[in-house]
Amino acid sequence: MIRATEVLPAGQWNRSAEADAIELPHDGRHRRRIAMRGNRDTVFLLDLAEASLLHDGDGLKLQDGRVVRVIAASEPIAEITASDPHHLARIAWHLGNRHVPAQILPDRIRIGRDHVLEELMVKLGAKVSRIDAPFDPEGGAYAEETAHAHGHHDRAHDHHHGHDHAHHQDHEHGPNCGCGHDHAHDHGHAHKR
Repeated sequence: MIRATEVLPAGQWNRSAEADAIELPHDGRHRRRIAMRGNRDTVFLLDLAEASLLHDGDGLKLQDGRVVRVIAASEPIAEITASDPHHLARIAWHLGNRHVPAQILPDRIRIGRDHVLEELMVKLGAKVSRIDAPFDPEGGAYAEETAHAHGHHDRAHDHHHGHDHAHHQDHEHGPNCGCGHDHAHDHGHAHKR
């Protein structure tokens, strides 16, 4: 089976090399190694050195030089708009404080549908529309959280809620792990103002 071993960033590859395209929802675009079938039946093995977050328009370069374009699939999302840029920034802060995957657009924010968060946004004065559209959340904190959940990094980071963690690959965290930090805290990230 032919392999794709390189991700070409959107806008940085020649579209004339496009042999096929593959449509993936956002939760299917954080990948390292998986067999895939393009829309025009190109079967290939995505075989990357490390897990990568694929974005709409990225190209997956096959061994023979052809490219399979990544398309962000349309999916159910909540689109949040605000009264002005300051209001939108406040909403973004509340979402970021909850480590929610979010797509930041010039005048709106998109998140996966979540009735609790949608109700919170309305309480904060935002307008929430339920739509079907491509969802391409920011990499940043979301990529770190995904990597954290899968143990893909080896460094200390600060969750900005009063405690630090030093993470090590192949290490189980628990009450007696000897890492010198308390595991009695809740990772629900429900913060009080």
